Amino acid sequence: MNVVPPSPRIEVQPSPEALATAVAGELLTRLADLQAAGQVPQIGLTGGTIAEAIHREVARLSPASGVDWGTVVVWFGDERFVAPDSPDRNAGQARAAFLDAVGATQVHEMASTATASSVEEGAAAYADLVRAHGSGGFDVLMLGIGPDGHVASLFPGHPAAATTDAVAVGVHDSPKPPPDRISLTFECLNRADTVWFLAAGDGKADAVARALAPEGSVTATPARGVTGRDPASGTATEITWWLDTAAASAL
Repeated sequence: MNVVPPSPRIEVQPSPEALATAVAGELLTRLADLQAAGQVPQIGLTGGTIAEAIHREVARLSPASGVDWGTVVVWFGDERFVAPDSPDRNAGQARAAFLDAVGATQVHEMASTATASSVEEGAAAYADLVRAHGSGGFDVLMLGIGPDGHVASLFPGHPAAATTDAVAVGVHDSPKPPPDRISLTFECLNRADTVWFLAAGDGKADAVARALAPEGSVTATPARGVTGRDPASGTATEITWWLDTAAASAL
């Protein structure tokens, strides 16, 4: 049976601060519900300014949530291929903002320059981790969107964005520094029951509008390529765009 995925839901908050609080609260509610149902939640994290604000709110709200972070499996949509202690690493930012504070223990980081000799080796290693410890998809996948419409490290017109039959891909010559990165592919990102796009600020407004426009290409706006589980699987995916007023201003 084919199931048509629902239209994206758009949630607009008056400020980045209100957006961060709303997303953090909803994430904790989802995790608590999944755990109450006997499930081990699998989530995908993103980087960026609004993500860091959300992460700090998760740390603040977690004690009252009832979520057992020791049984939440954490993944990353992409990572900068730099030294493990570099401030550019998404994993380091997430650990500092909330993962260490809430006691998350099942955190699967992508390779750094200390653990892989190349982005290709790092991508292959992360694919092996996903196959070994993943459950077949994400319960909640969070993705930022760049001003150019990129998600994870899949950039407009970049050859890495066209990768198929792979879980992760090495990215060279990224148009946004640092140039070397590791990213999940569209095929992996689309194994998600719930996809949340996160955007704040008027610098994201045009990209958000292009991503949600009735027509447009994935090549030009990669965010259009993340639609959650294939409707042919029989599973409808929830897609929500969490925006502040400025990011929603071009809709």
